[in-house]
Amino acid sequence: MKKVSGNIVDVVNDIIYPGTLIIQKGKIVDITKENRKYNKFIIPPLIDAHVHIESSMLVPTEFARLAVCHGTVASVSDPHEIANVLGIDGINFMIENGKQSPFKFYFGAPSCVPATSFETTGHRIDANNVTSLLYREEIKYLSEMMNFPGVIHRDPEVIKKIETAIRLGLPIDGHAPGLSGQKLAAYVNAGISTDHETIDKEEALEKLELGMKILIREGSAAKNFDALVCFIEKYPEKCMLCSDDKHPDELVQGHINQLVKRALDAKCDKMKVFKTASMNPVMHYGLEVGLLQKGDFADFAVIDGFESFRILETWIDGSKVAENGKTLLPHISINPINNFNTTEKKIQDFTVPAEGKKINLIQALDGQIYTEWKQEYPKIQGNNVISDPDRDILKISVVNRYADVQPAVAFINNFGLKKGAIAASIAHDSHNIVAVGSNDDDLTKAINLIIRNKGGLSIVHDKDEFLLPLPVGGLMTNDDCFTVSQDYSILDRKAKAFGSLLHAPFMTLSFMALLVIPKLKLSDKGLFNSETFEFTNLFV
Repeated sequence: MKKVSGNIVDVVNDIIYPGTLIIQKGKIVDITKENRKYNKFIIPPLIDAHVHIESSMLVPTEFARLAVCHGTVASVSDPHEIANVLGIDGINFMIENGKQSPFKFYFGAPSCVPATSFETTGHRIDANNVTSLLYREEIKYLSEMMNFPGVIHRDPEVIKKIETAIRLGLPIDGHAPGLSGQKLAAYVNAGISTDHETIDKEEALEKLELGMKILIREGSAAKNFDALVCFIEKYPEKCMLCSDDKHPDELVQGHINQLVKRALDAKCDKMKVFKTASMNPVMHYGLEVGLLQKGDFADFAVIDGFESFRILETWIDGSKVAENGKTLLPHISINPINNFNTTEKKIQDFTVPAEGKKINLIQALDGQIYTEWKQEYPKIQGNNVISDPDRDILKISVVNRYADVQPAVAFINNFGLKKGAIAASIAHDSHNIVAVGSNDDDLTKAINLIIRNKGGLSIVHDKDEFLLPLPVGGLMTNDDCFTVSQDYSILDRKAKAFGSLLHAPFMTLSFMALLVIPKLKLSDKGLFNSETFEFTNLFV
């Protein structure tokens, strides 16, 4: 039997009172209310309501070692990143690895693998596969339905996935950036219950009024918290907090606890904040996570106060898993799995003959995963279009990692590199190799460094080369989470030293091949108009 005392934040009954939790066999068997003061608070456990664990570049057990330091005990996790690379085998890897940690991973069945037919992916998960997954005990929901045209136009394959989830009483996550009017209504009426792609108040209000729940997102690339925090106060029962994608250097610094503190600093009501951070995900997804009630699992965090909001302890099923910022979870060894089938490239593979005077130019946006679309006169040398660092017009390439074919090449603005090149085998959602370079030589070297190691993040300038290997699906590593964080920080600092002004250059890079997010993106098959869902020419 264990006892933990403090001011208990009871989010279910909207009260805070001094008391002691009596814990036995992982559950709260009794709670004694007391007439005294404590200088610490026992809060309900924090939950990431939508995250792709793979984007932390850590396998689930290593993700957990970091997350528990910040009071997070559970995550609603969509494994579609590794599913695009390794299919059902990848999902099984995530589930089995997650089971080795006390952290509560709740995985969904990926609904859109591949996300589109306009890119090359490692595997395909059809409606029959999704149905099989949804019947598994470990699968708790249908993951984000990115194919909103398929929902609206009642594509049989899409509808079969949705109807199976509805029949089993499982929630269906949405993905509807900018969708509005009759199209949004049709999407919601099909059974889609959440959205994490909302970026402004007007969009959020329309979705809320149609019955959707808004997942307020603040990750390493997309940052929507400041625009949407007001809805915690207005619609506390319809909001949740999520990171979506969180890189390891930022996960070391904090997680959902940072959003809770920012909401409290914004003068949001305490109980409403904890509803969004704890209670709402538990209720919406049916999670087996305790909420500080008698008979609940003993899941909670201990903080020193609401102003500083410093996490002193994290508990899962009655066991302390973190204390004073230090993880108490052990490192666990694994056997990596992967899918990499391409050979090194030559500098000539990235040559772009000039076929017109102006080009369509991707414009990256800091803190967002969507892009703008510009038309510019490029720099031409010897009848070839080349990178122009002085005007911040750089070459971008997506290289098929599943087959040995010609790379796709375009140009991008706002990356800011004055020298060198960066590359990654994390390129949502198919996870081919994506790279941006100030010159063809460094671009080729950065890409080949990843190919030789069958996955990773690289940065190159002349003879200066640095690689963070990602041997698990080209997406993750089982190395110690703190070491990975340090190595990623080195990459980030180097990219900024090379001139990038982006908050997270590698995270932004990873979304430049995400075709389901407007406006202009690049797949391994070519430049893509994400608004009309069709390829477009590089030259105007």
